[in-house]
Amino acid sequence: MSNILIVGCGLIGSSILRAVNNKKIFKNIFILEKSKKNISIIKKLKIKCKIVNNIKNISTNIDLVILCTPMSQYSKIISKINKLANHKTIVTDVGSTKELISKNMKRKLKKNISWIPSHPITGSEVSGPQHGDKNLFKKKWCVLIKEKSFNKSHLSKLQSFWKKLGSKVIFMNSKQHDIIFSITSHLPHLIAYNLVKTATDFEKQKKYNLIKFSAGGLRDFSRIAASNEIMWRDIFFNNKKNMISAINLFINNLNSFKKDINLSKNKEIINKLIKTKKVRKKIVLLKQDTSKPDFGR
Repeated sequence: MSNILIVGCGLIGSSILRAVNNKKIFKNIFILEKSKKNISIIKKLKIKCKIVNNIKNISTNIDLVILCTPMSQYSKIISKINKLANHKTIVTDVGSTKELISKNMKRKLKKNISWIPSHPITGSEVSGPQHGDKNLFKKKWCVLIKEKSFNKSHLSKLQSFWKKLGSKVIFMNSKQHDIIFSITSHLPHLIAYNLVKTATDFEKQKKYNLIKFSAGGLRDFSRIAASNEIMWRDIFFNNKKNMISAINLFINNLNSFKKDINLSKNKEIINKLIKTKKVRKKIVLLKQDTSKPDFGR
């Protein structure tokens, strides 16, 4: 593959730009970006690439298109990609939900264009190209959605691309993906947003200065709740069915804790806390995090 087009150059897009440039994977890098602020930041990186604000300004064939915009913007971009891409083009994305998005993409993309969704499991609560990192994908999982109808050669090329960026690639179908990440990612973010909202509501009601004492739990949840609101709105809406199921399960468990606390059920509470502590050990064992204590920053 010789030419890559990165659509949207925020945190993830600019990290791909940095990584691709560092690894010398493509001869030509194209950036589709409309934000003047982002363009200014990208230019300061002094990376050899062509920045355009309109696909019409790209006259060459593109081998790989990566959508790095909020998912609600995909539909606006597809008609433009249809004019640019051909049967050799691979179109992928970095979005956090897949099933509904894939159905829409298959309906709107030209049939001879390969649509293979990606989900690099990385990122941060911060956004914008100034926070990009060429090592963002190193030793991180990247999920590729695999279906029988996909072009095997294109799937292999996309797998190779993410591996060159340092990712560990794993395959799933879109339904499995959305169920898993509704629990491991989407619900935790929703809880973080709700917990911070609860704290601020409580602060107003009681007129206590809670935020001043936000070390520990609230501090950590506030970091997650600082994530981009447009991106997370799109995730919640696009994975609605699984989100509702996850929320219902969470509410049931929360009510169970509430009952145990109200009735001072010592044994039940202790058993719940011991069981959930084991998950942390498993996460560390799988090298998803370090066991090094975090006493705050």
